[in-house]
Amino acid sequence: MQDIHEEYMMQAIELSRRGIGSVEPNPPVGCVIVAGGEIIGAGWHEEFGKGHAEINAIADCKSNGNDTTGADMYVSLEPCCHIGKTAPCSDAVIEAKIGRVFIGSIDPSSNVGGKGIEQLQRAGVEVAVGICTEAAQAVMAPFIKYVRTHQPWVIVKWAQSADGVIGFGGEVEDRWISNKTSQADAHNLRRRVQAIVVGIETVLTDDPLLTPRPGKGRKPKRIVLDSQLRIPLTCQLLNTPGYPTAVMTTEKTANEKQSLVKEIIEKGAEVIAVKEADGKCDIREVMTKLGEMGAQQVLVEGGAKVITSVLQAGLADEVRVYIADKKLACDGAVMVTKEMEALANAEGLTNYTCQRLGNDKCVTGCLKVTS
Repeated sequence: MQDIHEEYMMQAIELSRRGIGSVEPNPPVGCVIVAGGEIIGAGWHEEFGKGHAEINAIADCKSNGNDTTGADMYVSLEPCCHIGKTAPCSDAVIEAKIGRVFIGSIDPSSNVGGKGIEQLQRAGVEVAVGICTEAAQAVMAPFIKYVRTHQPWVIVKWAQSADGVIGFGGEVEDRWISNKTSQADAHNLRRRVQAIVVGIETVLTDDPLLTPRPGKGRKPKRIVLDSQLRIPLTCQLLNTPGYPTAVMTTEKTANEKQSLVKEIIEKGAEVIAVKEADGKCDIREVMTKLGEMGAQQVLVEGGAKVITSVLQAGLADEVRVYIADKKLACDGAVMVTKEMEALANAEGLTNYTCQRLGNDKCVTGCLKVTS
């Protein structure tokens, strides 16, 4: 039988999931407030820059006419105690005269890291830590990784047919493999990240926009890995004002093609030089630089060579694969690699889920980084 404290904490954790895609780079956090054996208020961090979960839960209590004095609060992450885009949550908890606070996970960031707990205890609030910690941390894993390592949480994503086709080499009238529902889901995934990475072959073949659509809300930085600077100056990525774009190339190419670098910059994009590895941009340095640029979550959309290089380097943390219920193998078709095929079959995935999106199947899960 589930402990009553775990039951309330799991409800807070489920609420926290509602913020995914809107709160990044903040962590998704949920909160419920209990008095007399009943939930009298609940909330979650709904949008970056707006009220945190504790603030919203306390406000929910007030709007319903419920008194928080002596109540129990269950929150998936330690209340913050510093002034950022919002006031400290610890102050609000104390002001609301909450009696006990149950916390799923301590905040690993340097500006909190136990300080919120200490402030609550000094004010006479009873604090219990470590309830459903694994479940709480699983939801906020990208935040935790970035805070601890300054490396981004890397998501690899692709769409494929049932027989492993992910693209076409020649002129094809309809390049879409996944259905409209899967495409909408992929655009929501784009909103969750701070950077989207593709290789130059994807740009040359598909001329993508790499923008979340419909075009509202956040605008993740679009990153092209282009070791030889083959990117066309006429491509959509260099001709959509207002969307941040960077072309990553090797140090050698950047030095040899300075006039082209200047033209790309004049288009409004950045050119970032990285070390070379096997004639390509060093994928490890690419991710390190993205972390330094503030990208907590990075979406790698392709093509197959870029995705596979990320997988082989052990840099991927999460995978999302859309598998269409149709076979498309033909001359000129681009097929998944063995590494991609294994993940599409859920090999080596933790927190694995498989859901239907219309006639498509969506496989998601996390990978344990091995190197």
